Amino acid sequence: MGDRVCPFWVGYLLLNPLRKLLENPTKILAPFVREGMIVMEPGCAMGYFTLPLARMVGARGKVIAVEVQAKMLAALENRARKASLLERIELRQTGSVGLGVEDFFGQVDLAVAIHMVHEVPEQAFFFEEVWKTLKPGGKLLIIEPKGHVSEAQFEQTLKAAENEGFRQDPLPAKVGGRSGLLVKP
Repeated sequence: MGDRVCPFWVGYLLLNPLRKLLENPTKILAPFVREGMIVMEPGCAMGYFTLPLARMVGARGKVIAVEVQAKMLAALENRARKASLLERIELRQTGSVGLGVEDFFGQVDLAVAIHMVHEVPEQAFFFEEVWKTLKPGGKLLIIEPKGHVSEAQFEQTLKAAENEGFRQDPLPAKVGGRSGLLVKP
């Protein structure tokens, strides 16, 4: 994913319970997630959003948690095991090329790219990979931090997604940051 990857130790800061005051995963994701869905979360880190996603998809659903850093995935695995959610989460470590989720092509209902697209050096390739995983009608929720991503940069990100075939959908609820909902027609 490039040289701009969040340092491992920041993952612990991102798990701070006070973060829920500003960014509550359940409130943010509830309008998009239903029981039984397959949800992919690239850039999952230590699972701040992953564990709530696993609860929301229920026992019949699945969360594909994709991360470039092995230490982040190990911490997520430990947290998921303690929360008795590991059976709902498929952990994937991505390499230098692709997301490593070819076996899920055409199966994903929703992808959530939260605070991570700005770290991806080849956004066109990233969006192409996400496109392949989504079912027709599948959606991609992007949320980027205003402190790291300008409005112009975010517009470029959305344009890169549209160039891969996505079209913008209106957001059904305010989710914070710079956010967009994209659909695979």
